[in-house]
Amino acid sequence: MNIPQCSFPRVVIIGGGFAGISLAKKLKNKKLQVVLLDKHNYHNFQPLMYQVATGGLEPDSIAYPIRKVVQEFEDFYFRLADVKEIDTTNQKVIADIGELKYDYLVIATGSKTNFFGNKEMERNCMAMKTIPQSLNIRSLILENFEQALLTNDIEERQSLMNFVLVGGGPTGVELAGALAEMKKAILPKDYPDLDIRKMQINLIQSGNRILNTMSENASEKAEKFLIDLGVEVWKNIRVTDYDGKVVTTNSDLSFQTATVIWTAGVKGALLRGFKQSSTEARSERLKVNQFNQVEGYDTIFAIGDIATMETEAYPHGHPMMAQPAIQQGQHLAANIIRLINQKEMQPFAYRDKGSMATIGRNKAVVDLPKFKFSGVFAWFVWMFVHLFSLIGFKNKAVVFLNWVYNYIRFDREARLIIRPYKEKEPISFVSDEI
Repeated sequence: MNIPQCSFPRVVIIGGGFAGISLAKKLKNKKLQVVLLDKHNYHNFQPLMYQVATGGLEPDSIAYPIRKVVQEFEDFYFRLADVKEIDTTNQKVIADIGELKYDYLVIATGSKTNFFGNKEMERNCMAMKTIPQSLNIRSLILENFEQALLTNDIEERQSLMNFVLVGGGPTGVELAGALAEMKKAILPKDYPDLDIRKMQINLIQSGNRILNTMSENASEKAEKFLIDLGVEVWKNIRVTDYDGKVVTTNSDLSFQTATVIWTAGVKGALLRGFKQSSTEARSERLKVNQFNQVEGYDTIFAIGDIATMETEAYPHGHPMMAQPAIQQGQHLAANIIRLINQKEMQPFAYRDKGSMATIGRNKAVVDLPKFKFSGVFAWFVWMFVHLFSLIGFKNKAVVFLNWVYNYIRFDREARLIIRPYKEKEPISFVSDEI
């Protein structure tokens, strides 16, 4: 990897997400050699990916170059690499660009979509964990309407205009709300020769309420907002299969659709090389102690979505969200410095700052530790928090201006098919010649 030798301890961080970046920032100029590895050269602000998928934002407004984040750090190196395996015996990272020895290793690889072993669903459903996947969804949505214009087959047209979202968590709820707003204000103007009223948006949740990690009040409010926007909310229904045309469930209910977007679960983006006893089989996350050390290893740590730290308050690990990842990254930086200086490490304690979700224009729900509210004020709070959390002044300015423009004009100008997702197929049509 062409990393120079150094007299300082070498800390290798795998992953440039919320956890990895927050750790890297806190290790700035600390008499350490820090190497950050990621398969992308940018940090991706995942909470706003649904807006890329629905044409509200361009992808470069929610991404930030990792090299720009660390360019003023001393003895800090970034390498574009796809890490394959960890050689824990010889303390080596094995990647597609070579091998690298470490003194301390931090796994911050995040999570990936969990299809729970259903290969058919994995093959036919759309996931939304990366920017390229968000762009694929954006292209597919628009291509479906372009294709609906050309077909005279009523069932095929309805299938192209029927969208099924599996999973009633924040991602599914926010995506459903964004699609509903497109149906209401944008698609009728773009496709005046289609009856957009026949477009269907179905949100399927296996549990008895959506946003089940938030308060019951937030769930009820969010469901009401979605229904008011015209979204069909299906609860206590589990999707069992999708063959590319028909969604089947554990009930008599089925959906004929050309688009299924899967937001029903995530699992850890686990690397090879760890003992089986160090991993949590169900979620494929690394078991860590209160100092974020991976069980069975003294010099390997895990933070963020990939780590599961069992506590009394969180018996199944902390929620796989940005705040636990950021806090763990910041705390681990201090602990690594303590460890190198032969001082006692401090246990991690998560400070829950609350959770929130937006359902559309002037509609959001917010659960704070002491306050719970919804509606217009919650929507402004949601916007402020997400805007403040973006990296880079330019990204903040671009996103803010986009939101102002979209609010005033009720428009989403990034509805572009830059790279087609579908391969073109022959379409049956009836000649309009007399």
